[in-house]
Formats: sequence, structure tokens, C-alpha cells
Amino acid sequence: MDRGIKRTQRDYTLAFKLAVVDEVEKGELTYKQAQRRYGIQGRSTVLVWLRKHGRQDWGRLGGTSKRRSDPVSKPEQPMSPEQRIKQLETELKQASEKAQLLEAMLDVIRKEYGVKLPKKHSGGSSSKGG
Repeated sequence: MDRGIKRTQRDYTLAFKLAVVDEVEKGELTYKQAQRRYGIQGRSTVLVWLRKHGRQDWGRLGGTSKRRSDPVSKPEQPMSPEQRIKQLETELKQASEKAQLLEAMLDVIRKEYGVKLPKKHSGGSSSKGG
């Protein structure tokens, strides 16, 4: 039996990776469902494909940045108010997309796994008294 053969990233075609990424991004499958359906080995293989080939900018969400430069080595020039507004609008859009993604993930956890998660109240400020 060949069950012990370990596949690598190179064993999958780019077209296959893009198709899986597309299905996951459209919400047709979770990344774990895609791994099971297509027999993809490795716990984070599909996540790596999503970061590399997906439409979401994963670098801005707290993961590794696509740019490998050291941000400390180059001081940034001050932005104009228009540039700063555009940057903040982009960050707000990305934060909203991240929140939607997390909500979708929580829905999957609730529906597919029957886990009951407490809802957090988002009414007041999040500052902690010391």
C-alpha cells in the first residue's frame, strides 16, 4: 500500500491550488473540508495556498508580510492627509473583511461541530482599568 507516501507542495499543480483557493474563498468549502475532500496532506497546506494565491491580503491581518523588508531600517515619509485617509479606509475595509471571515468561521464551528460559543457584548470601550 502507498498510504505512507508524503506529498509536497510541488506535487499539486498551480491550477489545482487556485481551484481549491477559489472554492474556499467563495465559501463553498472550509479549508479543512477542502483538505479532506481532495486528500491534501498537512494541516496548513490549504492555508499556505490561501495566503500565497488568494485575494485576501494576509500580511495586513497579523501574519507574515508579503514584503520581506525590515520596516525598522527605512523611516517612512510623512503622509499627506489624503494619503492617511486612504490608508485608514483601506485598513478599515480589511478589518471589516477580517471580522466577516471570523464570524463565518464561528458560524461553521457552531453549525458543523455543535460548539456553543458565548457571544461577547460589544457595547462599551475595551480599555482595561488598572
